[in-house]
Amino acid sequence: MIARIVALAAGLLTASPALADTHIDNIDGISVMRDGSIDRFTGMVIDEEGRISELLDFGDRPTREVEYRVDGEGRVVVPGFVDGHLHLMGLGLGTLVLDLSMTESLDEALSRIAAYAAAYPDRPWIIGRGWNQERWGLGRFPTAAELDAVVADRPVWLERVDGHAGWANSMALRAGEVTADTPDPSGGRIERLPGSRAPAGVLVDAAMAMVNEAVPPPLPEDRDLALHNAQRLLLRHGITAVADMGTSVEDWMTFRRAGDAGRLQLRVMAYADSVDSMLLIGGPAPTQWLYDDRLRLNGVKLYLDGALGSRGALLNADYADDHGNRGLPLLSGTQLRNLMSRAALDHFQVAIHAIGDAANAEALNAIEELSRDYGGDRRWRIEHAQIVDPADLPRFGEHGVIASMQPVHQTSDMWMAEARLGPDRLGGAYAWRSILQAGGSLAFGTDAPVEPVDPLAGLAVAISRTDADGEPVGGWRPEETISREQALAAYTAGAAYAGFAEGRFGRLAEGERADFVMLSADPLMANPAQLRNIQVLETWIAGQRVYDFELENR
Repeated sequence: MIARIVALAAGLLTASPALADTHIDNIDGISVMRDGSIDRFTGMVIDEEGRISELLDFGDRPTREVEYRVDGEGRVVVPGFVDGHLHLMGLGLGTLVLDLSMTESLDEALSRIAAYAAAYPDRPWIIGRGWNQERWGLGRFPTAAELDAVVADRPVWLERVDGHAGWANSMALRAGEVTADTPDPSGGRIERLPGSRAPAGVLVDAAMAMVNEAVPPPLPEDRDLALHNAQRLLLRHGITAVADMGTSVEDWMTFRRAGDAGRLQLRVMAYADSVDSMLLIGGPAPTQWLYDDRLRLNGVKLYLDGALGSRGALLNADYADDHGNRGLPLLSGTQLRNLMSRAALDHFQVAIHAIGDAANAEALNAIEELSRDYGGDRRWRIEHAQIVDPADLPRFGEHGVIASMQPVHQTSDMWMAEARLGPDRLGGAYAWRSILQAGGSLAFGTDAPVEPVDPLAGLAVAISRTDADGEPVGGWRPEETISREQALAAYTAGAAYAGFAEGRFGRLAEGERADFVMLSADPLMANPAQLRNIQVLETWIAGQRVYDFELENR
């Protein structure tokens, strides 16, 4: 049955290549450079290969005959959004399992889990994601006993919203052979019942592997359907290219199947989940661009620490709300440098996950050291860069360091960050303006499925430091806001540059792929509330319309 659904989905996604020059006329076009400078135009000509051959100002006509003309009806046109950091298959597979991301309390989550288990009595495991004890106001992690009370006849395994902790019932703990005698693995933590070594039900970071390895893996047809679902969701939000962080060999083969069948619409800049996967996929070097610039393995993602929500982010001092805990180092300094060296040796790009101030300092130290050994254009990336010691911020301007950040994390985590660190240690938190002023580069993304797929909401946060309710008034640490132009650049040209894709896509410029979005309003003239309400009307990739709001909502 799933295979039949995938076959149908494949047909819906397949678009014919452009066969002739097309003139997109009567538009309010906006192209943005990496530095935030803007070029406005009223028309563009797209050649038969899906590249922009001419940009036209008011009154200009194409310099050669074109076979097709599309009336843009005065709509605002911007480059397709480039999501600089997400988890593509995680987003898609999340559509096939239980979603707890919108639950507001533990009781609501348990009710949904019970209903889901009743609806799928034949599933051997109940798998889900998205829970967040901070959103629930629980003040602690949930327990296996609470899960057992609603599902006790089969294993239940639920990933936290950030993917850095998992919640198991007793059967899942047994399947993972997690007992009171099981030691905490390096880079992981087993939450224990108070006054006991018995596992409480939550496994943090590296400890998650014990249960993950017992979970039946998705079938290839499940993966194909998941990719289809993820693409449709991203295209609806105007995202035309992504940096996929943590690509497994199975993920890569899913992308290749889609590309071979003409079903890969998005452009995917892949970063392998390990050096081993990187070498299996790329061999001696990053891959070539495949499927007309739709797929490339750029390098590898390395995890240096965990996340704030599970207190796994690596800090210079104790957590303010958990004395004695400074987080979980997932790699030692030596391990980090060895892995970076192995990647850099063959010109693979390195992306380092670092959230806490100690992790960011270690990443910057390693980049400084390796930059002396490996010359050339490396574009070292630090993923998230959420909490940085203010003394380290100027170092982002050295050695071409790219801060790959997700604006909505700031509004999702701001009160939690204050609780975890205290207000006096947040001078370098989500420091977008400081990083730009230091000469660093910004690449913005959503981190989906950790956060919703919505780059326009990210733009609103970047210029205001306020959430969807306009809180806090005046913005949270508003000195770190950036301009609309800088924010749009970070979601387009900046994110493309971060993945070595400049000149291919990310701008609306002659010679680049015609990937663009038609919007209901001008994002450079909108306040934060208006930005959140802008509608994506159409999404185009390589001069082909791949999403139409009116058609999908008839």
